[in-house]
Amino acid sequence: MVELRYFAAARAALGRSGESLPLDDGVTVADVVGRLSAGSPEAAPVLARCSVLLDGRRAAPSDVVPDGATLDLLPPFAGG
Repeated sequence: MVELRYFAAARAALGRSGESLPLDDGVTVADVVGRLSAGSPEAAPVLARCSVLLDGRRAAPSDVVPDGATLDLLPPFAGG
């Protein structure tokens, strides 16, 4: 199981702030984002631009997501 948390535009595009998803062994960050994009095609452009944190650290698309992990999807933002 992976805990997903969505922020800002990702939350708005998906219509929720988070969810839990079951995972198979060897699933990567890219697999999880692809699954979300396939389930919500209208959110796919936002998800494609998101940075992903895996348990609080920046994740590469090829990183394997361990059972019990938390993924944060953070769209680009600006501020000052």
